[in-house]
Amino acid sequence: MSPDSPAISSTGLAKRFGRQQVVADLALDVPRGSCYGFIGPNGSGKTTTIRMLLGMVRPDAGTCALLGEPMPVAAAAVLPRVGALVEGPAFHPYLSGLANLLRVDAADATSDPATARSRVGAALDRVGLIAAANKRYRAYSLGMRQRLAIAAALLQPRDLLVLDEPTNGLDPQGTREVRHLVADLAAEGRTIFVSSHLLSEVEQLCDHVGVMREGRLVAQGRMDELGGLRARRFRLQTADTAAAHLVLKRLGVADAVEGVDGIVGSLGELEPSRIVAELVGDGVAVRSFAPVRPTLEEAFVELTGEGFDVSG
Repeated sequence: MSPDSPAISSTGLAKRFGRQQVVADLALDVPRGSCYGFIGPNGSGKTTTIRMLLGMVRPDAGTCALLGEPMPVAAAAVLPRVGALVEGPAFHPYLSGLANLLRVDAADATSDPATARSRVGAALDRVGLIAAANKRYRAYSLGMRQRLAIAAALLQPRDLLVLDEPTNGLDPQGTREVRHLVADLAAEGRTIFVSSHLLSEVEQLCDHVGVMREGRLVAQGRMDELGGLRARRFRLQTADTAAAHLVLKRLGVADAVEGVDGIVGSLGELEPSRIVAELVGDGVAVRSFAPVRPTLEEAFVELTGEGFDVSG
């Protein structure tokens, strides 16, 4: 196993349920030490992909590997180094957070009973739940429940964390709690693979991203590279809007529209310097002219052809 091998990789990964092709020809490349956002509309195959990666579902075709080891062949060796939260936490409501984690740890054949309490305490402290350790799970807020689930994934040293919709269903406070925790874990050098429909969260947290559409990976790479997949755009601020529109039309900028922050349009093959020169040459007083970096939302909509669910 090479230390330079991806934390997660797959080739030709595919899964069909009946007549429905849920995942097709999936080629993931998740660099070690990255925080990778796995995004896509509901039903695009994200959770099925995660379940295949973890050996919970057998693929119909293709191969995948975690931390350089083939799955599911090496599951017994590699999964102890992987923490996962898939489709929400499940704990005993009448037990405390501490008692729940002790039960989870006892069920792990690789854990050392002699160090259970110290490791559970460290995990609770890591997610900010020491003060609530003896409170019953049923009294936990949604954000606390998600943090407890992440604590369960941290009971052993983990090189990779796989989090499926970790903020799903949370209120704004719970979302902030989990987002800050994930950011802290990523800053420690762990590889984080997080599936989410909250595009603004992914944009804040992740340095790499993969976009799913109808079971296929339509884009993958660094976050700043994804923005480049969308047409280059600009924002022009001027008091001479009518004259500016005439110049832009002459240059072939057909989609220029006026908004509250100025005129926005696509650069196409035009260089910004040429647009500014033409505007000034026609007597248009240019207050400012700047390229506009597309948001992840804009790139997502362009790549998938649809919006997304933000309700959780």
